[in-house]
Amino acid sequence: MPQYKTPLRDMKFVFNELLNSQKHYEAFDAGKEASPDMVNAILEECAKLCEEVLSPLYQSGDKEGCHMKDGKVITPSGFKDAYDEYIAGGWQGMSHPVEYGGQGLPLSLGILKSEMVSTANWSWGMYPGLSMGAMNTVYMHGDEAQKQTYLTKLTEGTWTGTMCLTEPQCGTDLGRITTKALPNEDGSYNISGTKIFISAGDHDLTDNIIHIVLARLPDAPKGTRGISLFIVPKFTPDAQGNAGEFNHVTVGSLEDKMGIKGSSTCVMNFDESRGYLIGELNQGLNCMFTFMNTARIGTGLQGSCAAELSFQGALRYAKDRLSMRSLSGKKAPEKNADPIIVHPDVRRMLLTQKAIAEGGRAMLYYAAHKADFLMSAETEEQKLRADDDLGFLTPILKAFLTETGCEAANLGVQIFGGHGYIKEWGMEQIVRDTRISTLYEGTTGIQALDLLGRKILLDKGVAFRRFSKELSQYCKGKSPYVTGKQRGKMKSMTRELSSLNLQWKYVAVRLVFNAMRNKDEVGAASVDFLMYSGYIVMGYFWAMMAEKAYETLAEGADSGVSASGVSSGEEGFYQAKIQTAEFYFARILPRTKTHYAAMMSGAKNLMQIEEKNFAFL
Repeated sequence: MPQYKTPLRDMKFVFNELLNSQKHYEAFDAGKEASPDMVNAILEECAKLCEEVLSPLYQSGDKEGCHMKDGKVITPSGFKDAYDEYIAGGWQGMSHPVEYGGQGLPLSLGILKSEMVSTANWSWGMYPGLSMGAMNTVYMHGDEAQKQTYLTKLTEGTWTGTMCLTEPQCGTDLGRITTKALPNEDGSYNISGTKIFISAGDHDLTDNIIHIVLARLPDAPKGTRGISLFIVPKFTPDAQGNAGEFNHVTVGSLEDKMGIKGSSTCVMNFDESRGYLIGELNQGLNCMFTFMNTARIGTGLQGSCAAELSFQGALRYAKDRLSMRSLSGKKAPEKNADPIIVHPDVRRMLLTQKAIAEGGRAMLYYAAHKADFLMSAETEEQKLRADDDLGFLTPILKAFLTETGCEAANLGVQIFGGHGYIKEWGMEQIVRDTRISTLYEGTTGIQALDLLGRKILLDKGVAFRRFSKELSQYCKGKSPYVTGKQRGKMKSMTRELSSLNLQWKYVAVRLVFNAMRNKDEVGAASVDFLMYSGYIVMGYFWAMMAEKAYETLAEGADSGVSASGVSSGEEGFYQAKIQTAEFYFARILPRTKTHYAAMMSGAKNLMQIEEKNFAFL
């Protein structure tokens, strides 16, 4: 099975060198506590927890899965002990306010922790991960009493949280939900209904679970305008703030799933369960977007994490597995065959995994910086701008990174050959676990409609134009450290990005006009537009990483030690960055041409066939 090793060197490269997080933190009160020494200590300790405690439970948790006992969900062996250790270390509240039991560190620092946890054991990470969205929702929209009652416990990690949206008759179409909320004289509500696909809906890790539930009042407007949001605890808090009386929240069933078997996915029944309004009446969907966007960024992380874990397993195997001789001559003459890493096609697969994992990491850390601005905004204008910028990136992160993450996971199986199909090696589990990432928190198709339909058409592409301008300015800049032949290579990358950026803006305008004539044009082009956008955005970060590597090598050549304190002996790390960027631009970025041709072909080739003619059976 893949043994997770935290890629601390690359994480620090993106966090410290590429994005200069220390300078970024100077703008925030929360960031002032995040000194380089503290950040390093956090990364080292979290890496130890993930490698020694969580990773060993990855395969065993899949084999054992969750099960029901006396109407309650029991998690796999070792999960609770690992959770207790996680909570004892204060990891849950690391990026949340001190006044509610957190450590007050920046939100972006939390994504490094989430990456390590999620790569080591995605199923286990679902339990504290779902709580993050609940915590952010209560913090952003709850009143002070709700924060004191629920947020403090959630921040401690002694309680966990969930998100309850989907019902048997509706998933994405939330306007059709039927869960009822009947007002009580004391200001509370009786919540009745059934929710499905509830991750971490029930478990034995904590003594209470706080459900964030969408429901509808009897006199509410129809559709999404009539949805309200409620806090519904499994056990109603008592006078001391502890889990008290049972609140009639029960598990209808435990889903038998393709993957993430260590994570409980439940049908949840609410039978006149006492709930408490969060936010304003009939504004639940707006409040829920806080949870959903948090979850969607976290799901995007799953794609990048899957690529990293599969890459680590495949790389070790490719170095050890002997098969045939290199086409260009023996590479291991002392052995009866060469390791398969010498073969170009194996290199193609490994480099694709590496490009997706490391490119995705840069995209996610960048988005986390945007989230810092959102959480620390002092004016409504600042908040709206940060929210728009993050909102534009969210569907790309969620859909593009999970689609490419699935690709990377499958490549890992392919590198192993027949052994990859055998459970013992653990590679097929990554494929099964990752497949859900393109489905939950909004399918790829839904994310694509959000990007093109909402962020480009309805919002008039405001955030899109800001990002495009940022990309354009980068392509025009010249690093004083990148000279000679290296400048030529960088110019080739920025020239390609600049050309794609212009085409990107043209495509957006063209699709707007097409949609004015035929609304089906939006749905026909949306997924290709999203993937096209994703490859451009990832290309932007690979260009920046190559440039940073060139700069560091130049500084090291001049002084023996770079300005960042990195020894010139690390030349291999930076050369690999440059070479992976070259691979990306040569072999992956050209995928944009196919997506461009597809989305420009229009809706007719999709819609002209009559439904009855799809098959003759």
